[in-house]
Amino acid sequence: MKIITYNVNGIRAAIGKDFLGWLKNVNPDVLCLQEIKASPDQFGVLDFEALGYHHYWYPAQKKGYSGVAILCKQQPKHVEYGCGIKAYDDEGRIIRADFSDISVMSVYHPSGSSGDERQSFKMKWLNDFDAYAQSLLKTQPNLILSGDFNICHKPIDIHNPISNANSSGFLPEEREWMEQFINKGFTDSFRFFNKEAHQYTWWSYRAGARGKNLGWRIDYHLSSKSIDQRLIRSVILSEAIHSDHCPVLLEIK
Repeated sequence: MKIITYNVNGIRAAIGKDFLGWLKNVNPDVLCLQEIKASPDQFGVLDFEALGYHHYWYPAQKKGYSGVAILCKQQPKHVEYGCGIKAYDDEGRIIRADFSDISVMSVYHPSGSSGDERQSFKMKWLNDFDAYAQSLLKTQPNLILSGDFNICHKPIDIHNPISNANSSGFLPEEREWMEQFINKGFTDSFRFFNKEAHQYTWWSYRAGARGKNLGWRIDYHLSSKSIDQRLIRSVILSEAIHSDHCPVLLEIK
């Protein structure tokens, strides 16, 4: 099974950059999208069906903002929209598809970069998401959390850890949260296979950052420890340019 996570920063804009051609070529079994920034009546969902995908969309209440989706070749036995907390569900941050022996979540963690209010919202979300994920593991032990976490876990995951030490997304408390969250039963599947530096999934649009590879690794597949033996490979697909993020592939048995 090939699972891809991709923050597309606007599905309509991505489609305008031949996203559908890319999807046909890469052909994942499951595609987790974040920041779709649209509802399904605003673009051609039939194009996804033509490629063989069942599709499930969870847009934000606010137009042109946030939103997540899951596309999959196999029809899930259940799709869960949201986490039951209105403040988060109104922003369209979680959707989960349960298959016969595995569950895949597309998740979009809040950013705190716009100021103190959203940073506080992000920290509350992190605490609540931790509790939610731990509860979920009891009923869905084979769980993959795929999405934009808006956190660089370690210095190796950011191009300049010193100058970004006080930047949202690399704050000590965010990194500590990521460490303890992973240690409670998850595997950072990309780092399971890849230990090299300069591996990023997001670049600022400013100052030619992508061309210089001045990036951050903030998009993850965190898989529950129970499926470590099923992991085959994980690769950052940096050649895909439909967004300021790029996709990340996880392949499992």
